[in-house]
Amino acid sequence: MVADVTFQLPFSRDQESEADIIGLELMARAGYDPHAALTLWNKMNGAAGGGKPPKFLSTHPAPKERIHDIEKNLPRVLPLYAQDGRKG
Repeated sequence: MVADVTFQLPFSRDQESEADIIGLELMARAGYDPHAALTLWNKMNGAAGGGKPPKFLSTHPAPKERIHDIEKNLPRVLPLYAQDGRKG
């Protein structure tokens, strides 16, 4: 159990964070507004309430952490979204 908490869970959170950023890029390339990811995670954060496990026991990043990562990566993916000719 100690090994899981020490090694597996942080690695799992890192994989989830990486998947979030890849998903953000894919949605931008597919013509979906990447800002929608912020809307989703703000709703998820509100729905989570106080029933979240401590970070060191979680397999996923906290919604606030995901929101921060999305905000940080939006400038990188917005040009991909702008390239899609369906907008305008």
